[in-house]
Amino acid sequence: MATLVVIGYESEVKAEEVRLALIKMQKEYLIDLADAVVVVRDEQGKVRLRQLYNLTAAGAVSGGFWGSLVGLIFLNPLFGLAIGAAAGAVSGALGDVGIDDNFMKQLAETLKPGTAALCVLVRQMTPDKVTEELQKFGGTVLKSNLSHENEAKLREALASVQAAVPAAPVS
Repeated sequence: MATLVVIGYESEVKAEEVRLALIKMQKEYLIDLADAVVVVRDEQGKVRLRQLYNLTAAGAVSGGFWGSLVGLIFLNPLFGLAIGAAAGAVSGALGDVGIDDNFMKQLAETLKPGTAALCVLVRQMTPDKVTEELQKFGGTVLKSNLSHENEAKLREALASVQAAVPAAPVS
C-alpha cells in the first residue's frame, strides 16, 4: 500500500526544493515515489497543480511513435504520426495516475494565499534517512495516512527546524 503525506510550506519555491530533494533520494534508492505534486495557492487565491509527470506530453510522444510506425506500414507516415500523436495526447490527458487531482484542489482551498503544499505518494522508503533529509526543510504535516506514531515522529522532525531557526525581526 502506498503512503500519502502532504506537507505545507510558506512558498512554492520551498515545496519545489523539497520535491527535488525527494527526486534525488529516489535516484539513490532511498525512496520510491509514485507521485509528487506541488499544490500552489497564489496571492489571488487561484489554485495550480504542478505535476511530476506530464501524461499528455508522454502520451503524444508514444502515440506519435506508434502512429508513425503504422503509417510506414500503410505508406503514409505523416498521417500516422499526426493521428497517433493526437490519440496519445488525448489518452494521456484522460489518464490520471497517482494522487487524485480533486483531492489536491480541495486541499489547496484550505491553504493561505501565497503558500504551497507538497503531496507525496510513496511506495517504499528508508524512513530514518528520508526523515533526516526532510528535516532540513521544515514544513507542517497537513495530512497523511501514516500511523499515529510515525506521523508524530515526522511532525516532530519538521517542527525541530522551525524551532531552531529564529524568527526574522519585524521592522
